[in-house]
Amino acid sequence: MIKPSDRLTGLSYGLRGPLPQLADTLEQQGRPIIRLHLGDPAAHGLPAPPHVLDAVKHALEHSRAYTDAQGLTAARDAIAAYYHHRGLALHPSDIHLGNGVSELVPLALQAFLNPGDEVLLPSPGYPLWAASVQLVGGVPVYYRCDERRGWQPDPDHLRAHITAKTVALVTNTPHNPTGAVWDPATLRALADIARSRELLLMADEIYAHLTYDAEHTVLATLAPDLPCVTFSGLSKICCVPGFRSAWMAVSGPRAATRAYTEAITQLASLRLCPNVPAQHAIPPALAHIHQTQNDLAGPAGPLRKRLDTAWEALSRIPQLTCVRPRGAFYLFPRISAATAPPRDITLADTLLRDHGVLVAPGNDFHLTSGDHIRLSALADAATINEAMTRIAHYFDTDIATPRTQTPTTA
Repeated sequence: MIKPSDRLTGLSYGLRGPLPQLADTLEQQGRPIIRLHLGDPAAHGLPAPPHVLDAVKHALEHSRAYTDAQGLTAARDAIAAYYHHRGLALHPSDIHLGNGVSELVPLALQAFLNPGDEVLLPSPGYPLWAASVQLVGGVPVYYRCDERRGWQPDPDHLRAHITAKTVALVTNTPHNPTGAVWDPATLRALADIARSRELLLMADEIYAHLTYDAEHTVLATLAPDLPCVTFSGLSKICCVPGFRSAWMAVSGPRAATRAYTEAITQLASLRLCPNVPAQHAIPPALAHIHQTQNDLAGPAGPLRKRLDTAWEALSRIPQLTCVRPRGAFYLFPRISAATAPPRDITLADTLLRDHGVLVAPGNDFHLTSGDHIRLSALADAATINEAMTRIAHYFDTDIATPRTQTPTTA
C-alpha cells in the first residue's frame, strides 16, 4: 500500500472537493445542477476577445518548441510596459510567466519559505494560498478582513498576529471571495507594516481589471522600496482560464531580490517552460486591456449586468445580507443569525442535494464563523434568477417582490 505524504494532512481545496464531486454524481443521475461555485467566465459563455484568440491561433505553428524558462521575451516586454504605464518600473528579467497563478504561487513560495515560516493571509481568502504555504512546510496565519468596513483588511488585527517567524504578507485586491476593492490608504498601512517588520509582500491581483465604480491600486507602486511579488494573468479579464496564461513580477531593490529571483528561475527551469501558445496572447491582450475591461465590466458590459442581476435577486432574500462587491464577480452573503442551524457547510450541502444549486461554503475560504456562502455571478440572467428562486425556497421565501436593502459600505 502506498501511503500519501504527511504534507497532505489537513490540506483542503473545497472548490474541487466533496460538494463538486457530489454535483458530478447527481448530474450523472440526471439531476440538473446550477453551478455557482467556480469563477470560470468561459464556462458561462462570456466570450474571449477576438484578438486574444487570433494571436493564439496564428502562433500555433511557431509554438511547438520550448521557450526560455521565464517565458517569451515579447510577452515579458509587454508585461513590463504594462506596469510601466501604471507607475511600476520593471525589467523583463523581473517577470516569470506561468501556467496560471495557481502554478506560480506554489513556485514563488517554494523559492522562499523554510519549514515553520509564517505567512500572513487574509480571512476570508482564496484557499490556494493556505494550501501552498502548507505544502512547503510553512504556517498560514490569518488576518481579518472586516465585513463592517466593506471587507477591508484590519491592519491592527494583522499587526497583532506578527511573530518572530513571520516572513511574508499576502494581499488580494480585488478580493476573492468578497469582491472588495481595498483602498489605497489600507494598502499603504499594510505596506508600512511590511516595511517595519521586513516582510516580503505578495500581491494577488488576478482581478485587477474587474472593478465596478472603483479603482484598483497596484500594491507594488505604493512600496517601490520593498520586495514585492505581483501575480496576475489573463484567465479572468480575457475569459480564458483554460489557457493558463499568467505571470508574476518581482519588484523592489534588486540587491534585496536578486538571490530570490535566481531561486525562482532555478525552480521555473524544472518545468522547462510555460504553455507556449498562450504566451502569445499576452501582448495583444495587454495592448487592448482597457477596452476589454470596458467591454466586459463597463456600464453596458455583460459581466456588470450579470452581477447586478445576481445582486438584485439576492437582495430579495431576507435571510441573506451582502456587502455589495466592487470588484471580481462573486457575492459573499451572510446567513442571518435568526436562521436556525445548520449553516454554512450543511446549508451548501442541502442546497445541492435538495435544490440543485452548487455554492461554496465560507469555510472553504478559511472563514470559520460558519455564516457565509460564496456564489459566482457569471451565469446568464435566467440561470441566476432560477438559482436565487431555488435558494429562496430553501428559506421558505418568495422573491417575486423586490425588497429594499441598504448595502454595507466601507
